Amino acid sequence: MLEKVHGGAVPVVEASTHEPGFEAKSGLELTAKEDIARAAARLVSPGAAIALSGGTTTYALAQHLLEVPDLTVVTNSVRVADVFHAAQRTSGQRQGAATVVLTGGVRTPSDSLVGPVADQAIAALHFDLLFLGVHGISVEAGLSTPNLAEAETNRRLVHSARRVVVVADHTKWGVVGLSSFAALEQVDTLVTDAGLPAEARAEISEHLRVVVAGETEDEDGADI
Repeated sequence: MLEKVHGGAVPVVEASTHEPGFEAKSGLELTAKEDIARAAARLVSPGAAIALSGGTTTYALAQHLLEVPDLTVVTNSVRVADVFHAAQRTSGQRQGAATVVLTGGVRTPSDSLVGPVADQAIAALHFDLLFLGVHGISVEAGLSTPNLAEAETNRRLVHSARRVVVVADHTKWGVVGLSSFAALEQVDTLVTDAGLPAEARAEISEHLRVVVAGETEDEDGADI
């Protein structure tokens, strides 16, 4: 939390290129991610074609989508794909199980597949709904990541989606990675947790819809 300097200590500020691995991030904000995943899953209708980017929050979301029938799931996340494949190995090829399309590409520390192979695969597809995990979100920088290749792949995901939903806990607010890949105006909905300050909610709401897990989701699923 702090770094010793002459005369005292200062907060440690991560470099904009710092990219924690999946395991390092998976133990952070567990309750918030679970709440966000539950709320985001309510936005998915049976039979939809959806895309899930890499990240620990989209990984949590994938586990809540196992019972939604007849989904087509496109993902560049090895971890997300494993959720659906593990469910099929456990219960067999059941009626209504999701069809999963895993892109190719080069694996990042967060277990996402990025690069030209992933970009080309995504460019040929069209999704009803994209769920996007982010490294950072701010009004000035929009959505950002420390990984340049991942930024380009995320741009392709956003471009291929009819609607874009960002799933991000409150700790992502104000964080800026090396590369921006989308402005807030390109996002339809942010699903976040109650830890996001009221001032930040108001600021973000000027650009897109904000769903605070546990507070604003509808019982029968929100209309985005």
